[in-house]
Amino acid sequence: EAAKELKKDGINCNLTLLFSFCQAVACAQAEVKLISPFVGRIRDYFQQTTGKNYEAFEDPGVLSVTMIYNYYKKYGYDTVVMGASFRSKEEIVELAGCDKLTIAPKWLEALQASREPITAKLTAQGAQDAEVGPKLDELDEKTFRWMLNEDAMATAKLAEGIRSFAADLVKLEDVVRAKLE
Repeated sequence: EAAKELKKDGINCNLTLLFSFCQAVACAQAEVKLISPFVGRIRDYFQQTTGKNYEAFEDPGVLSVTMIYNYYKKYGYDTVVMGASFRSKEEIVELAGCDKLTIAPKWLEALQASREPITAKLTAQGAQDAEVGPKLDELDEKTFRWMLNEDAMATAKLAEGIRSFAADLVKLEDVVRAKLE
């Protein structure tokens, strides 16, 4: 809702701590400019809870971003998808063609050193044939909260991220306060 109000004032937002499909749908419906789903953090959660090591093509974070990208393109949303928080070069390769990717220097170096060809796996044209389910009606708060609650990973990672951001804010306030004294 905050992003929707800011948009009315001409302020574009990048929404982060995005872990669930319902968050992505709500962002698109609010005409958020850009979202940053955390590929690696999603994978981390599932590796920790299942004990499984995922290949990039089956990586839950990669699958999440792929689903969101395809949903947006299939149903004509303008929100930009920028995958973030990668744990491997292979995750990045699986998301080649995504609107944007934020890639750490070590993965850029790994991509540059690689001799493997990279082709776009995500395309607006390919999204038209992707199985993403029906276009969802406008999400009301009740439906959004229920969908988020039903996603244990998203609920846990969102709460963890908010706590981490809050702790970082306290640290930043302390630094600024010390500089002002």
